[in-house]
Amino acid sequence: MSDSKPGDLLTKQQVEDAYGVLKNVVKHTPLEYSAYLSQKFNSQVYLKREDLQQVRSFKIRGAYYAIYNTPAEVRKRGIVCASAGNHAQGVAWTAHQLDIPAVIFMPTTTPNQKVDQVKFFGQENATIKLVGDTFDAAQTAAFEYCHEHELTFIPPFDDLHTMAGQGSLAVEIFDDAKKEDLNIDALISPVGGGGLISGVSAYTKAVSPNTQVIGAEPAGSASMDLAFKSGHPATLATIDKFVDGAAVKTVGELTYENAKAYVDGLVTVPEGQICTTILDLYSKSAVVAEPAGALSVAALPGLRPKIAGKTVVCLISGGNNDINRMQEIQERSLIYEGKQLYFLVNFPQRPGALKYFVNHVLQDGDDINRFEYTKRVNRGKGPVLIGVQLGKLSNHGPLVQNLAEFDPEYLNLADNLSLFDMLV
Repeated sequence: MSDSKPGDLLTKQQVEDAYGVLKNVVKHTPLEYSAYLSQKFNSQVYLKREDLQQVRSFKIRGAYYAIYNTPAEVRKRGIVCASAGNHAQGVAWTAHQLDIPAVIFMPTTTPNQKVDQVKFFGQENATIKLVGDTFDAAQTAAFEYCHEHELTFIPPFDDLHTMAGQGSLAVEIFDDAKKEDLNIDALISPVGGGGLISGVSAYTKAVSPNTQVIGAEPAGSASMDLAFKSGHPATLATIDKFVDGAAVKTVGELTYENAKAYVDGLVTVPEGQICTTILDLYSKSAVVAEPAGALSVAALPGLRPKIAGKTVVCLISGGNNDINRMQEIQERSLIYEGKQLYFLVNFPQRPGALKYFVNHVLQDGDDINRFEYTKRVNRGKGPVLIGVQLGKLSNHGPLVQNLAEFDPEYLNLADNLSLFDMLV
């Protein structure tokens, strides 16, 4: 851990120093041209593929460099970190490489795939403790453990060494761009705690001042956006933990000040758009991105007018996606696009009611993919939870009109998030 203090701004030299150490440790990941995204957004879109890193995430850079800068006699006693997954993998991998003990605190909500990967990369050097529902809760427990056992904490983002390590990928980007004779107009980075965008923006503004650096945050955990609006790091009351790699309630003091100094703008991206982007990247480009890893590309639709005709680099920050989440990702995408609908509908308790619904309410191509009904004794009607996947978006209007005639008191669960969370 560095002697970082509020007010410290990362420099180009610090990032280059980190690159000098890391270039022989981590992969130089490719800067790939995406013909599909370029055509889709009328731009020249390149992807920085950190999903191809050793631990399938950029986080190895900051973790290794922060541990490298910890005195050898100190780190041999043991290191501690808190992480929603990817920083933990970087710390575990480094601990195994350097043969030092690491205690890793992770939220209980961390996908199993990431927990298993931490075990794999750390082997006998890593001890995992699952604590709390959020990153912030896990970090608090890690701080307490460090104090109690007099061990060194390896920050996931709010530390100059960590930030410089993350920023080393920008050195690769601009080296590769120079070889390709590319002039990068915009660079889009995901934002969680702010370590990545701090390192990347500090280097970018030093070597290419006219390149716009844009941060992309999940709409349900936009803590850097709140900090910008508040004039200081502030804590979100609640967060949507779906984008686990960027679900941070409070950004760091250092990352806030560096982002404020170097970042040109922030955009927030709905979680449903992120899900659509994950599926699109996989089906069109064979890129397996985790939710946080897809953030930069998911921001492109909202930036379409600004990036038209421009050269844009999107950071694919990680690819640690749990295959067991794909059903949830697909459903969130369909709901966001308006193709998947859920209703509570009162059905007449008589033979043929469902057949009538199918023939007179649904449109051509619509499909019932959920139907939950319990027969009520001595009642003329009973509530049904029904899920409908539209054959085409234009079916929505006629479906809702027919539904209102079938049951004037029906409920669209999209309008009642509490019922949606409970029933769906």
